[in-house]
Amino acid sequence: MDLRRRREQLQARVIDLQFDLGGLAYEMAIRNRIRIDLLLERAAVLQSADAELAELDRILRLQESATAGECPSCGAPHSSGATYCWQCGSRLLSEVRLDSWRRASSAGDASAMPGGSSMPGG
Repeated sequence: MDLRRRREQLQARVIDLQFDLGGLAYEMAIRNRIRIDLLLERAAVLQSADAELAELDRILRLQESATAGECPSCGAPHSSGATYCWQCGSRLLSEVRLDSWRRASSAGDASAMPGGSSMPGG
């Protein structure tokens, strides 16, 4: 799905969820029957949608200079260089162990090192 289209859908959903949460709180208040558990449940749904919307906004801002991908665990979108998934917390970047890097460096195997460089930062 196109990220801009997904963003528009999420933005509409966030607006609907905000409206519904406000309406629910109002209805509970006028009936003097406040259910905090229900309000918190609905607020959590809104918070999740709002977090995804914020991440899509960030990805779209970075899209011109970075490519985006999807989390292999949950499918949530992420920007280039993201270390952990914002949705499920799964690690997105593979970990390069320092001892492996040193062995590759001493063996002169530049392809085994991050960026394919034989010098750190190079």
